[in-house]
This record gives sequence, C-alpha cells and structure tokens, in this order.
Amino acid sequence: MSNLNRRQFLSASMLVASFGLAACGSSSSDDATSDAPEGTFTFKHGFDLDYPPYSYRTDDGEIGGFDVEMAQAVCEYYGWQYEPVPFNWDAKDGELNSGSCDCIWSGFTMNGREDDYLWSKPYSDNTQMIMVKKDSGIVTLADLAGKKVGVQTATSAYDLLYDEEGQAALRETFDGGEPVVFETYTIAFNDLQAGAIDAIAIDVTSGNFLMSGKDEYTFLDEALGSEQYAIGFRKDDTELCDQVNAALDALVADGTYDAIGQKYPDIYDYLCLGK
Repeated sequence: MSNLNRRQFLSASMLVASFGLAACGSSSSDDATSDAPEGTFTFKHGFDLDYPPYSYRTDDGEIGGFDVEMAQAVCEYYGWQYEPVPFNWDAKDGELNSGSCDCIWSGFTMNGREDDYLWSKPYSDNTQMIMVKKDSGIVTLADLAGKKVGVQTATSAYDLLYDEEGQAALRETFDGGEPVVFETYTIAFNDLQAGAIDAIAIDVTSGNFLMSGKDEYTFLDEALGSEQYAIGFRKDDTELCDQVNAALDALVADGTYDAIGQKYPDIYDYLCLGK
C-alpha cells in the first residue's frame, strides 16, 4: 500500500474494556490495579496489536503472543501489575517518551537503533526473508524485478528496502520502484493469497506464523538481512531495564522462557537467551 497509517490507535482502556484482559492473567487490568496493594508497581507493556506470533489478538478475543506472555511472566516474577498498552506503531516513540508505556516490547529490532533506546539483552534472533507462493515462478531475488512486493510499514524489512547499504537496489527493481506498503502483515498476506501482490518482505518468524498449515507458500533461499529482537526502554530507565534483564535471566533458569517459547513453534528455534 502506498504509505498508509498502520492502524487506528487502540487505547489500553478500550482494550481492557473490550477483552477483559487479566493483570498477569487473573482479572481485568483496571480491577487488578485498584485491588493491588498500595505501592504495587504497574508495568505498562507497549506493543503492536497485530504482530503475530509476538503480540496479537487471539481467536477468543484475548491478547496473546510470546512477548505478551513473557511480559506477564516478568510481572508475575516481581509481583507487578501488568497493563497492556497497544498503540499505533508509527507513534511508538511518542507513547514511550510520554510515559504512556514503560517499554516497547513487540518483536522490536535493536539493530540500527542501538543509540536510540536503552535496550534489554536480545532474546530472539531473526532474519528478513521474501515470502512467495510456491507456484509463482519466483525463486531468486532477481526474479522480483517488475513484481509487486508487499511490506509492513515501519518495520525492519521496510527500513532495509530503503537502506542504501541494505536492499535499496533490490527495491528499485520492484514494480514502480517501490514496495506495496501495508498497515499489517496480516493484510499483506491476505493480498498475497488473493494474488494482488507477488511477494512479501517479512521477518522469518512472523512469516512462519502466517504460513503455518499453508503448504502453498515458501521463503526464497536468499535472505535480505538478519537482526535481533530486544526490549526498548527510555534511556534513563536503567533501573527498570536492569530489573527486566534480571527477571529474564531467572525465567531462563527456571524454564519459563523455554516453556513459553515451545507454545510458539514458529519462533522457538530463533530464541537466543541461554544459548
């Protein structure tokens, strides 16, 4: 899609009202906060609502995903209250800097942004790939010349396609010299299924999730680039970042990180903590 806004802003209060989310899986966020012992810290988890399998709306209307479950596990570890804060991805910096959320934790690439945030330790490796239909006749990156290639706005794949040291030269071979930019990869995948586009530039873990159970899709052998996911904090929030890192270490040691990871086979092999 020529540049579209990623999605309508969903406030945390609307989300809680709509889905009755549980603080650390027990009661609604608002109720849990009001019932919490005085002085209990509320961890405001900022994330993209449509970035499976890291953060997304499940079939039963709940908020789920690997990152969501890990954030809830950190809250459980410390006895914090969990508050989900989904936002317009394009506005993530404003949401973080205004204090609307405590972090950006949603399949967030640290590479190339090392100086922009205070980062947790990386918890997942990832690779940018090209997804196509197996019968498309597209087998190499060179075959994308003149083709309609989709990408989600404000993602690492999007940035890579406009990086002169990345894949800008490849992007210039696409139909019209530009990718088709979508609000979400879910929408892009629907268009790939419908034949409206020929390929998608996407990270391998999200692509695996979308292709799950659909044998007619595949990735090209040639990768576009590699990256790591981590949690982005405000630069002066060193204490909170250190606490989350310590909790991640503990959750790796007690098997929680691995157990949550096994629930998401599309990303499990790419998890890198403790390896």
